[in-house]
Amino acid sequence: MRRWIRLPALKSLALLAVALLIAAAVHWLLPADAAREPAGSANSAQTGQPTGAQPAQQKRAVPVLATAATAKDFPIIIRGLGSVQAFNTVTVKSRVDGQITQVAFQEGQYVKSGDLLMQIDARPYQAQLAQATANRAKDQANLENAQRDLARLAALMQTQLAATRQQYDTQKALVEQLTAAVQADQAQIDATKLNVEYASVRSPIEGITGLRLVDVGNLVAASGGTPLVVVTQIKPIFVTFTVPERDLVLVRQTMAKHPVTVLAFDSEDGRQLSEGRLTLVNNAVDQASGTVTLKSVFQNQDAALWPGEFINAHLVIDTVKNGVTVPAATVQMGPTGPFVYLIKPDNTVEARPVTVTQVESGTALIGKGLAVGDKLVASGQAGLAPGVQVAVQQGQPGEMNAKQPEIGPEGVGSTGINTAPSGAGEIKPR
Repeated sequence: MRRWIRLPALKSLALLAVALLIAAAVHWLLPADAAREPAGSANSAQTGQPTGAQPAQQKRAVPVLATAATAKDFPIIIRGLGSVQAFNTVTVKSRVDGQITQVAFQEGQYVKSGDLLMQIDARPYQAQLAQATANRAKDQANLENAQRDLARLAALMQTQLAATRQQYDTQKALVEQLTAAVQADQAQIDATKLNVEYASVRSPIEGITGLRLVDVGNLVAASGGTPLVVVTQIKPIFVTFTVPERDLVLVRQTMAKHPVTVLAFDSEDGRQLSEGRLTLVNNAVDQASGTVTLKSVFQNQDAALWPGEFINAHLVIDTVKNGVTVPAATVQMGPTGPFVYLIKPDNTVEARPVTVTQVESGTALIGKGLAVGDKLVASGQAGLAPGVQVAVQQGQPGEMNAKQPEIGPEGVGSTGINTAPSGAGEIKPR
């Protein structure tokens, strides 16, 4: 005879199976550390320490790179934006009419004052010169003959004849007339010589030639004002830039004391191009921009500056002798201003407030807060706070794998970063 299981018993078995499955899943998902937590809590209750707390000597030291404050001369700089301007720019034009027969320069060539640039057909002016020379010779011969006649009449004047007196006055007037004619002929010769000379177009200044604007064979006219080529003088050269109006008084006072040096940097402000001297403070402030225009001269012997080039100007107002300097990366910004992490003799750090006077080329000049020789954190500040212990590493930013043992739960070196796989514990540069 079959036995039938009652319905309430089936429900109880199903619930028991579900509970066993849930317990198995929780046990499989639960980390091993959580399983040990009750034991840790019991130990904490026996020792009287809070759960999860470790002795101070078992805290991991933060790996950092260190540097020291140094003393060196540091420039105080006012920065400005500007551009390079040619010392002189000349648009060369023809001063006579004629056909261009020769171009004597290469585009972009460096020329000196007086160098031949273009040649215009000079034959018409040479013919005019020959004609003017012949006219002068003719008038000169007539003048000499008239002077001899005047001398004869002067000898006859001794007779006191009225006719002789009249002839003498007439001959004297003729001599004066011929003298003026000879002088006019000479002036015509000089003018024609100038036209012959102007047919040879020469550079009026020393500089760089630009594009050739007229080709060989073209007719040019002095009245047309056709430009032939532009010559630009770049040695020396000007740099014009602007600085804020608030710096005007300081710039003028410094300029009155001594020559002011100006350093020209490229458009990215990363590479110095040349060094010059401040020559002009403009006589008015631009009210629209709140800036004043300054002008400086650079010898530019290496042609590092080019007309029209955009530059960053560094106006050197003063130089601090033996100033306290640190890498700019050591300076952090906090709620109350800039500070640095100072490494104490016990390898703990202190947040030391500082006053930054100037930052230039990755180096900061410290006005207050540090002394020469102070040891600072140069990289790895992200994990620091006042009182945190650090492990100073050797290397450059980006090479932060520790090479010194650290203090771990089991003693010195038990959790040293140098025992970790390659790349473990690395701190990226900021």
